[in-house]
Amino acid sequence: MEHCLHRLSNFALWAPAAIIVGMFATATPAGADEAGAKKLLKAMSDYLTKQSSLSFDYDAALDVMTKDGQRLALLSSGTVNLTRPGKLRATRAGGFADIEIFFDGRTLTLLGKNDNQYTQVDVPGNIEHLVDELREKYHRPLPASDLLLSNPYDELMKDVTDTKDLGSGVVGGVECDFLAFRKPEVDFQIWIAQGDKPYPCRFSVTSRKQPGNPQYTVQLKNWKPGGGADYSEYSFNNSSNAKKIDLKDLRDKLSDLPPHFKIGANQ
Repeated sequence: MEHCLHRLSNFALWAPAAIIVGMFATATPAGADEAGAKKLLKAMSDYLTKQSSLSFDYDAALDVMTKDGQRLALLSSGTVNLTRPGKLRATRAGGFADIEIFFDGRTLTLLGKNDNQYTQVDVPGNIEHLVDELREKYHRPLPASDLLLSNPYDELMKDVTDTKDLGSGVVGGVECDFLAFRKPEVDFQIWIAQGDKPYPCRFSVTSRKQPGNPQYTVQLKNWKPGGGADYSEYSFNNSSNAKKIDLKDLRDKLSDLPPHFKIGANQ
């Protein structure tokens, strides 16, 4: 009983704050709120587009829902390094996969470090084309991939039905503008560093159609735009003597899910 009372008292302490936030939000003029948020998002997009190269580290959390409604968060960390229009290198390490991606403008290499195996496919084109191929064809989306495009603003604002400027927030010690957007099937929030370098610090997407409203969140840090980017090799040189295998044989080993998880009705 003591434990129950403690939890109820905590809720009671927080409830007035939640009510105040709701009242404040409705009191803000909708037109100014929306225009300000769009302006801040556009400034971030323009800043990113101007960078011929950039690199950052990230921490990501992917929610999965079990069939009995339990929400689980799968955590991973990694790096992204790109040079426009068509060179990219990225890593992702989680509890069940350790992956490195190489793209030199023509060949995509996926390296599974756990088993020291790799596969290669031809994907000639720019980073936009690579993002689409990884997401749609190979089911290996890059973290915060919409932010890597040549015009993030247009992609992010597509089908947006509601826009809010929620003021300031602090992410990793950096003061940010906090924006929220709604689309028919997802909500997304973004925190953008204040000042003359408006880079994204945190980005989250929440599904409105899936049971439990699972969320994907990526926190970005150690930004190095322009000439400050780390110019690593974008072509795979197989320094670890990894074994080359077919994509279909490597696909399951690159999954963020534990081996005993099943996607769909059988999970």
